[in-house]
Amino acid sequence: MTTLPPPQESPAPASRNWRKIVPAALAAIIFFVGIAANLGAIHYAAPKASNPIPSDALQKQVYQLKAEVEELKQEQAMPAVVLNRYRNSIGYVYGVYKVGFKDRRPELRVRFSGTGFLVGEGLVATNRHIAQPWYKDSEAQTLIDQGATPVLESLKVFFPNLSTPVQLSQEIVSKVSDLAILRAKDPTVVRGLVPLPLAKTSGPAGQFVIVIGYPMGIAGMVAKSPSDVSERLSLRYDGMETTRKLAAHALIRPSATCGYLGDVVGDKLVYDAPTAHGSSGGPVFNLRGEVVGVTFGYVEGFSGGALGVSVDSLRSLLEEMHANP
Repeated sequence: MTTLPPPQESPAPASRNWRKIVPAALAAIIFFVGIAANLGAIHYAAPKASNPIPSDALQKQVYQLKAEVEELKQEQAMPAVVLNRYRNSIGYVYGVYKVGFKDRRPELRVRFSGTGFLVGEGLVATNRHIAQPWYKDSEAQTLIDQGATPVLESLKVFFPNLSTPVQLSQEIVSKVSDLAILRAKDPTVVRGLVPLPLAKTSGPAGQFVIVIGYPMGIAGMVAKSPSDVSERLSLRYDGMETTRKLAAHALIRPSATCGYLGDVVGDKLVYDAPTAHGSSGGPVFNLRGEVVGVTFGYVEGFSGGALGVSVDSLRSLLEEMHANP
């Protein structure tokens, strides 16, 4: 056959070659048998194909746990996301009002502050007791009942990215809720700021919420300032002047707290996100970054008693404003 060695080769070398080939072949056989044995061991060490697949109930529990973990991650991240995305559109409202009788010195002169946020071009949503600060002020109401007249001396909003305040005028106040819409006298100043998105409804109790505002007003912002600035400003405290200096140092910065919506009663929201005076008029967000309410107060001595007005009432007020330009 053509595969045999040429005839001139002697048988002796061929036999010697065969003796070399046989041990090598045996070694190869032993090697592959060892590999096969190891592969068999690996096969049997792995889970058997006959093991039962997890039941639908178990899979459902796994999916539920995964969803809960994702929700927790979202809750942890959302306050920072909302604050970074919308902080520049949430302003610190500062004003002065007086109550007095004609041709006499004012009987009452009060500085006040709160929070407001953009809901349209040049439109700032806040509380009625910020737009009309004598509203629910018992001392002012006593004078008004005697014939005194309340007058706004000044009403301005300081936005975080603006070094100067924006003058505000009253646009519309709610007759049934502690809500109001103010208008920037120069809308071009705030044209670059993004209005906050409003949820279709406040949603059910039990949901996670983020509250943004200016708790403790000027004092809160001064306390958060760098040490050299806070020490200097706290020595000579003057409402408007101090606020202007904070704005000049880019220190008009809102704070965010979070908690859960404990109850929804009519148009009133009750939640446990910490708040304080100065937060009135601030937005309450859901996990989707939508406004579900507007803070208007809190119950003293009860940490779970922060109060807000539902976004449903805010939407109604905006519709009323557009219907009666």
